[in-house]
Parts: sequence; structure tokens; C-alpha cells
Amino acid sequence: MANKSEPKQQWNRNCPYLKEQLIVNKLKLVFGIIIFLSNVSIVYSQNKTSIFKDSTDNALDLSNFLTKKKGILPVIVPITEPAVGYGAVVAGLYFVPKKEAKQQPDIIAAAAGITSNGTWLVGGGYVGFWKEDKIRYRGVAGYGNVALDFYLLGSKSVRVNLNTFLFLQQANFRLGKSDFFLGAKYQLAKITIPIFKDSELIDPIDLESWNSGISFITEFDNLNNFLSPTKGARVHLSYDQNLEALGSTKTWGKLKFFTHLYFPVNKTWIPALRVESSLATGKPPFYARPFVYLRGVPALRYQGDLIMLAETEQLFNITPRWGILGFTGIGTAFDSLENMKSDEIVWNVGGGFRYLIARVLGLKVGADVGRGPEDWAFYVTIGTAWLK
Repeated sequence: MANKSEPKQQWNRNCPYLKEQLIVNKLKLVFGIIIFLSNVSIVYSQNKTSIFKDSTDNALDLSNFLTKKKGILPVIVPITEPAVGYGAVVAGLYFVPKKEAKQQPDIIAAAAGITSNGTWLVGGGYVGFWKEDKIRYRGVAGYGNVALDFYLLGSKSVRVNLNTFLFLQQANFRLGKSDFFLGAKYQLAKITIPIFKDSELIDPIDLESWNSGISFITEFDNLNNFLSPTKGARVHLSYDQNLEALGSTKTWGKLKFFTHLYFPVNKTWIPALRVESSLATGKPPFYARPFVYLRGVPALRYQGDLIMLAETEQLFNITPRWGILGFTGIGTAFDSLENMKSDEIVWNVGGGFRYLIARVLGLKVGADVGRGPEDWAFYVTIGTAWLK
């Protein structure tokens, strides 16, 4: 059967009142940051050339700072994912502008994070849109210790520490002038797991393993913005194959499909739909099995060889800058293709807000509050919550 959980009974952390207060406090923090930045922009706008204001509406905006001044956007993102506890990621984003203002800028990022359950990480990456968007490149490298709760005993969770090194290189190539892409990816990961309680439940090989594999990617993408799309579609199909011939400890693979659809009714109402499925092949490590990822549902709570999910998001723009949204979805995990029986349909529901922080880049930031079968969760978003 696919892994699932029962609500955890922990001291006062699961008290409904305290949980609601935590969420309210975090929402106040997000709004406070925006108000603080607004005041900073006023201080710096004694002349009409403030780099923190948009001349079109006099609102807080980072477009000039990120493009014309070539500034680094400092970001502090609270981590509230139930699977890793509370914490924060501190990052710097550098946008590399193109000669044509309408072209998507390249993005260079460096980040470090830590959470309350002992998780920590450092890393960096580069996202490039080259040759007038004919080539899309991604490169990522990072190292950290990730403490996660896995459900190896059905409804009982087991805390596992994964000492992880990751290296990834990916390039997609546009076919002619169309919106179709073909690409490939190479990914290398070294995972070391200290002995833990109930470690006899997993394959001993998984305690220290290399995962080295290549991916073949097909994609259709005509989204109007990479970071915060409001119109268009992205349809992705890929197959990852880890091979012993490439240095992998095991031979296993993963077939992935997802689609993101944005179909605006008008400038005010923008509905969106996300459909996703993932299938593991061979005998993947226990930590690499697909899982249902929905806002409000802890990562890895529902794992299986096959997962399927769907989520809709409805954005309502109150002003050109501010918007509110609601979302809901369902998903399920199957233990294997031979046992296509799911014990539970996972659901989520929630809402949030968005603020257009960089009009020229089309970049929105905001926060979401989501509820799943077991608990509430709070998320800070930079760009779309479905960013992949």
C-alpha cells in the first residue's frame, strides 16, 4: 500500500490555536517586509529617479534595481514545509539583462538555508536563455544535510538524515521557430545516510549510494513568463535513467509528466490548472520514489511507484499590483503498477496573495496558506508556486 500517515501528537506545536497564530504571524511578517520596502523606497525617492519605484504608478518596484542598476536581489524565504520543519533560506538573485528588454534575463543564484529539524544546505545555480531563447540552460550544484520523515512503517514516520551532494546540467533546444523543445540532462548525486532506528527496513545499499543518470526531455512551452506566468501552456515529458555504467549504485529510472495551463478570462480573473504524474522504474532508492506534492500536504507523506495529482489555482487581480488567489487539488499514490489500489485520495485547499514586485520582469511574490488531510502549512512564494 502507498505510504500515508496519521496526525502526529506533539506537545503544543499541534495546538490548533497556536498553529493559527503561527500562520497569522508569518503573514504579518510578509506584509511587514513589503511595507518596510515601501518605506525604504519613499526615503530613496527624494528625487524622481528612485531605483525602488516604478514611474508608471509610483509603486514599490525592483525592476530598475535588478535590470538597469544590475543589482542583486537579497531574498530571505521562510521555510515552513512540514517535512523539514521551520527555518529560512537566504539567497541572492542576480538578473542578467538582455539587449532586448522583452527577452527573459538570465538568473544567477546563490543560497544557504537551515531549519529546526537539523536540515542545512548551501548551493548555487544558473538559469540561462541563450541565442534569443533558442537554448534554455540550467546548472545546479549544492551540498547539505536534509532531515526528512519517511513513512517506512505505514502510518509511522521515521526520521532519516540524507547527507547529499548534487550536480546537475541541463539544456533544452527549441525546434525551429516553434514552441517545442528537445533536451537532455545529466544529474549526479551522492547520498550518505547514517544508521538510524529501523534502518533494517531499507536496502543496505541505500545507506551510501551514487545516483548518476541521463534524462531525455520533450517539452512544449509558450508561457508568457518563466517566473510568474499568466497565459499559455507548458507540457513536459521526460525520462530519467540512472545507470551503473555511469557510476550509479543501482540501475533505476523515473518517467515524469506535467502540464501547467493558464487561460485568462480577462485581466482580472486568471484560472490555471496543473496535472502531474510520475512513475518509478526498476528498484529506486526509497528516498527517490515519487510522492504527492500539494500545498498543505507534507512532502514524502504519500509515496509510491506511481503518483497522480491535479490542482487548480484561481488568481483575481484586485489592482495591477495586488492579487488574491485560491487553490485546491487532489492526488494519490500507488505502491506499484501491480497493486493499483490507493488507500486514500489526498486533497488540499488554501489561498494567498500576490504582489507584482518587478513589473518589467513580470515577477510576483506572495504567500499561501494551505490545508491538507492532516495539517495547515504556510508558504512564501517567489514567482509561481508551480515553478519547475
